[in-house]
Amino acid sequence: MARKPLPLGHWGKFRTYPYHTNEKGKVDTYRSLTNFRDFDGRTRQVGAYGSTKTAAENNLLEKVTERRDAGGGSKLTGADKFAKAADLWLRKFRQMVKDEKRSPGSLDTYRRHLDRTVLPALGDVRLGEMTTPLIDKVVGAIRDEVGQSTARSCRSIISGVLGLAVRYGAIRTNPVRDVERIEGQAKRRPRALTEAERNGWFALIRSDDQAVRAELPDLTTFMLATGVRIGESLGLLWSQVDLDTGEIEITHQIIRVSSDGLIRIRTKSRAGERVLLAPSWCLSMLRTRAAAGMRLDQPVFADTRGGFRDPSNVSRDLRKARAPIGGKARQELSAALKKARREADLTQPEVTRRLKWKGSRISLIERARLKVSQADAVSLLDLYKVRGQARTELLRLAADAVDGGEADAFSWLTSHVFRKTTATMLDDAGQSARQIADQLGHARPSMTQDVYMGRKAKNPGAATALEGAFSDD
Repeated sequence: MARKPLPLGHWGKFRTYPYHTNEKGKVDTYRSLTNFRDFDGRTRQVGAYGSTKTAAENNLLEKVTERRDAGGGSKLTGADKFAKAADLWLRKFRQMVKDEKRSPGSLDTYRRHLDRTVLPALGDVRLGEMTTPLIDKVVGAIRDEVGQSTARSCRSIISGVLGLAVRYGAIRTNPVRDVERIEGQAKRRPRALTEAERNGWFALIRSDDQAVRAELPDLTTFMLATGVRIGESLGLLWSQVDLDTGEIEITHQIIRVSSDGLIRIRTKSRAGERVLLAPSWCLSMLRTRAAAGMRLDQPVFADTRGGFRDPSNVSRDLRKARAPIGGKARQELSAALKKARREADLTQPEVTRRLKWKGSRISLIERARLKVSQADAVSLLDLYKVRGQARTELLRLAADAVDGGEADAFSWLTSHVFRKTTATMLDDAGQSARQIADQLGHARPSMTQDVYMGRKAKNPGAATALEGAFSDD
């Protein structure tokens, strides 16, 4: 039976023997040989020398390794750790960002997930040890401990790193392929602001001094008039606005990258680069802003120094505006909960971490800007170890403050709701899905229909078309 050939780029057993002796008859040179299968499929003998047997073998190992890499072989082997492959993958991703093939925001997100979650779990595991059961266990733990969204991102990162290892020949197949997919919750139906809700929202933010200082009335007007993303709104320059024709050129967006701060980059896709025509009520607002003083190279919605605004700060302003100070009962409850937290010697971040809440939630509760359910109140009192009469009094306050009011009317609203509202208004006006997708900067109209249109009947003309198909009988 014929001997199985060496794999491409691999070598066989080292054979080492004395090659030269000195005048005293002592060996001073050794030669080490091996068979190496080159990338043309032919097996050749490769040798190296050294003053000792070990030196000769080390020199030969270095030589065949260089030959493998130079011949198109792998920069990775199965013996390399996952962390090495991840570093190489991240360098390649960074180059794609420089080539404008990937977003700096994606790089920032992946690097953060790698450092905080993936590498602590898999960094020291060798590529040859990566198996589907191992990765499935790690991704499942991330899902249970951190959340579904982070687990999906980490699964993609691990798949990308191991895909690179496959291309470099370090492993034969990508074990992530058979890892159980993380099924997210069913998407909520698109919800848009009704006419009454739009009027109520504007009445709310125009009467809120903080919202007015944050320019939320103008920003909301612009986003409803154009359907642009919040980052695109903040990346718009006055040079891209024609106040005579009403044309607005959308080409860039503002994002925050941890290593670089605020940066202005191209829109998410080529479809995002578009020219929009502003309605008269939006153009009137823009002309009023321009009359107050502007420079062509400045953002339309600038910060106090004339620079770009941070989308995260604007989102924070939006959260504050949608949750105005609650009634008397809620204010008393927030003050009592804040006092109880301090007596328990806990900080807001500590409470957030222990209860696995969103970062701003406890802050909003302690400023009477968020309704506290009975379950949340019990969780907080358990954490603060409040007992006896004090606990009974706080639970009574929570019951009194639980009724909804002005502070809860827009608790569901985010900046993305404005895009969905624009899409729904255009849909109601008879615009086609393709036209609405072009307005929003979507490449696929199906995305616009499924995610952004808050409509009820998918085909309102169907009943009319089918009316005469059957007789009354």
